[in-house]
Amino acid sequence: MSIDINLLRKGLIRLAILVILFIVTPIITTMGFKGIEKFTESPQLYVSYFLIFLGLSGIIFTIYFAFKAFSILKKAFFNEI
Repeated sequence: MSIDINLLRKGLIRLAILVILFIVTPIITTMGFKGIEKFTESPQLYVSYFLIFLGLSGIIFTIYFAFKAFSILKKAFFNEI
């Protein structure tokens, strides 16, 4: 039962990207909500709504990406096809 080094490398790279996504997406969402409280004019308010949409989409993508990253790591450790 050996470890597949290529899959392990790919999984660890995806895990590093996942950590960055875990940090960035809540920050973007928070910036959007704070922008709604601060801005009242139309163009700036639309940017705030866009940031909220981008942040929430990023959170959904992060959850999907986490499942994919851990699936690759599982395949690397347990030699599943």
